[in-house]
Amino acid sequence: MTLMESWIDSANDPQTPFPLNNLPHGVFSTGEGGDRRLGVAIGDQVIDMTGLDLPGLVPANQDWTAFMAAGPAVWSAFRAALTEALRAGAAGPLRAVIAAALVPMREVRLHMPFRVSEFTDFYSGRHHAENVGRIFRPDGDPLSPNWLSMPIGYNGRASSVVVSGTPVVRPLGQLPTGDLPVFGASKRFDFELEFGAVIGQPSQGMVTLDRAEEMIFGYVLLNDWSARDIQRWEAQPLGPFQAKATATTISPWIVPRAALEPFRCAPPLRDRPLLPYLETAGDSAYDISLEVGLAPAGQAETIICRSNTRYLYFNAAQQLVHHSSSGCPMRVGDLLGSGTISGPGADQRGAMLELSWGGQTPVTLDTGEVRSFLEDGDRITLRGRAQGDGYVIGFGDCAGQVQPAPAVPGTVAAG
Repeated sequence: MTLMESWIDSANDPQTPFPLNNLPHGVFSTGEGGDRRLGVAIGDQVIDMTGLDLPGLVPANQDWTAFMAAGPAVWSAFRAALTEALRAGAAGPLRAVIAAALVPMREVRLHMPFRVSEFTDFYSGRHHAENVGRIFRPDGDPLSPNWLSMPIGYNGRASSVVVSGTPVVRPLGQLPTGDLPVFGASKRFDFELEFGAVIGQPSQGMVTLDRAEEMIFGYVLLNDWSARDIQRWEAQPLGPFQAKATATTISPWIVPRAALEPFRCAPPLRDRPLLPYLETAGDSAYDISLEVGLAPAGQAETIICRSNTRYLYFNAAQQLVHHSSSGCPMRVGDLLGSGTISGPGADQRGAMLELSWGGQTPVTLDTGEVRSFLEDGDRITLRGRAQGDGYVIGFGDCAGQVQPAPAVPGTVAAG
């Protein structure tokens, strides 16, 4: 697909993340304490949905949850009507209403675009899983026996999902010091480069792969912040708990699934066949370039990782099918994290744990500083883009800055 031209000039810039081909959904406000409004990004503008007559739209709502619940037919009709009104040469009353509803992107503050019902984090990046296995089990098989057969995951905390720009406080927890732990601030705080699927339809009972695709409203970038030292002590034997409950940051715009269809690509080769309920045909992965920037407080950013969603061994539909296979009901607003997306190269590792190989080989930044894990004041920014023919599909930055741990008597400092 080529660029769809719009009468909004900035949407025709081949480098804008928000061309007419995209039309992502967000929530914004203007001014101090302004009301939250539904918005759609195009070029360097946000369309204020208040007053627009479009299928499924309830402008009084403060996020997109109710719209998602209306279902795929409404999503499609909304997108078609808005696209037609924004095309170059479009005429009619809707164009005039949209023109009056444009707000410059630089003037808005972005908020959570939907209400997160539940959060499930998967572990579907093979290169990441193998790297972690080699770090912690250098003499054994890096993958557990079940990994190639099903999407591994755990149920996380919806309450700690935050929008890009929200500060992230270094967590406190029990830290291993030998036989006994101490209570203090995490010294091995980390980011995770992930892709998040936003579920727009509920389910009862197990769903099929085709139905799972239809249930996905869109996608966001996702950083599931992780305290590796807290996790090391507590994940014996049950797995992630407090180490993953600090914060999960998402990008502010939900990119519709329809906008990403032109970027389908072949999934990774399988070492062994999947069971029939998970088996896909054709191009079931996405080709979306990803990068991670790390900027120490007040200093320039260094790009420390470049990766791609095509490296995911299991896609979101497969994760959703497996999630529902026990009969687990899915809800509107469920969020599925892909798991850390690393590539085969040393510069494609999607977490500090991998980049520094468990702290053995610290990363040197462009500033000359070194990092094994994140320090207070560090700002992590995830970016993603799908490159089309003369256009780009972007998500907006997924960023957060690490703040010092709270001062609690009797704790061990992070330094």
